[in-house]
Amino acid sequence: MNVDTEACTVVRAAGGYSGRQGIDYRTGISNGTAGARALCLHRAPMPAGLRPTAHLHAEHESAICVISGRGEFWWGPQLEHHEVIEAGDFIHIPAGMPHLPYNPGPETLDVVIARTDPNEQESVVTLQELDALPHLPPRGR
Repeated sequence: MNVDTEACTVVRAAGGYSGRQGIDYRTGISNGTAGARALCLHRAPMPAGLRPTAHLHAEHESAICVISGRGEFWWGPQLEHHEVIEAGDFIHIPAGMPHLPYNPGPETLDVVIARTDPNEQESVVTLQELDALPHLPPRGR
């Protein structure tokens, strides 16, 4: 098997971008940074108090690994399912599933996110209509 080592890309942990859902991502692997064709992988440190917009990723599944901290996670058509998440936990999110992370604090909730969307934000659909559901904490940072 011949492996073309020049086709590998190292992306340095510098810079980032703000996602439509209100999460600031650290630059990682994507089509734009590494020519990825089927995935993206980013780090998302969520500061205490951050509650992004409810959203889904149309046509793309996601996986999250909690690196440090403790937070909360809602999912389902009306965000009716809830779990407390903490360091060492993994979350799988099927394509098209509404979901919402939240960091009640006091420390940063640091996660690594992988998606089958190589263009980072291409498949993000914000769901503002779910943000006011009475069982959710208020949106903010």
